Amino acid sequence: MSSYLYIVKYEFPLVIQAFLKVDKPAGEWYLNGNYLVVIVSIAVILPLALMKQLGYLGYTSGFSLCCMVFFLVAVIYKKFNLPCPFTEFSFNGTAHTPILNTTDSGDDDACVPKMANLNSQTAYTIPILAFAFVCHPEVLPIYTELRNPTKKKMQHVANISIAVMYIMYFLAALFGYLTFYGEVEAELLHTYSRIDPYDTLILCVRVAVLTAVTLTVPIVLFPVRRAIQQMMFPNKTFNWPRHIAIALVLLTCINLLVIFAPNILGIFGVIGATSAPCLIFIFPAVFYIRIVPKEDEPLRSPPKILAACFAALGFLFMIMSLSFIIIDWTSGSSKASSAH
Repeated sequence: MSSYLYIVKYEFPLVIQAFLKVDKPAGEWYLNGNYLVVIVSIAVILPLALMKQLGYLGYTSGFSLCCMVFFLVAVIYKKFNLPCPFTEFSFNGTAHTPILNTTDSGDDDACVPKMANLNSQTAYTIPILAFAFVCHPEVLPIYTELRNPTKKKMQHVANISIAVMYIMYFLAALFGYLTFYGEVEAELLHTYSRIDPYDTLILCVRVAVLTAVTLTVPIVLFPVRRAIQQMMFPNKTFNWPRHIAIALVLLTCINLLVIFAPNILGIFGVIGATSAPCLIFIFPAVFYIRIVPKEDEPLRSPPKILAACFAALGFLFMIMSLSFIIIDWTSGSSKASSAH
């Protein structure tokens, strides 16, 4: 949830700035991301998060998916619409003065894709990929909302969802890279702003992305709240004050994290290197070993040995990713040290 709100924190001010044609902000409160993320949390996310059932958010979830499809189409379109190397804009008084990007137009390698580019930022690749496919907390709440829920039906839903997301992630990453090559930034939409901060299409894309991530937060909050209720109030019936209080506490903690966190790359990296291995590798394997009776599957049976190896792989992945990220931070070479 923090990563979604972090996108709101840094994209929303740029959208308002573009709408108002503000070239150089002078500290206006409505261009402060910290204020805006709190306003969005109170005005939009909190009312949706207070709904009793996850199924009520089906329409908002579908609309947010349409917004991301629009984002993908825009990225593909821009690949064939922008030159390489691109021309970067700067502001000279009230006029927009184009200046050439630092990419040397005479360099043959500037616009040639590379199969691999290993540097300090490579440490963030696997954690971010893992984070992108973490959908495990939503599986059980979605299962309970299915009509006539069965294992086969839930597997079908999961397969389609993951396949669609993989295609969208792959195409967005591919065409985003093929548009800017070595000049692409950690936040793709910021790279487009270097060319024309008032581009109508990119402005619409920003609004679509903001809408999508904002509507996703309540969906992610539901399983977290349900887990807290099961741990702290296992035998209690539904209670509105408790339902509202947990949502308020969660949103408050997330907003504090977003306000004081230095950058989005660090959030994606750390979350991807810690919670993602637990949800994808470690917890499923450990639960399988613990839940399946020894009479059905002995500890030395192939399935449980594979589960143990799967959990060990998760621990190894977590340690390696965190180590690389910490080394990147301490070396001072990370682009993540800057806000954008």
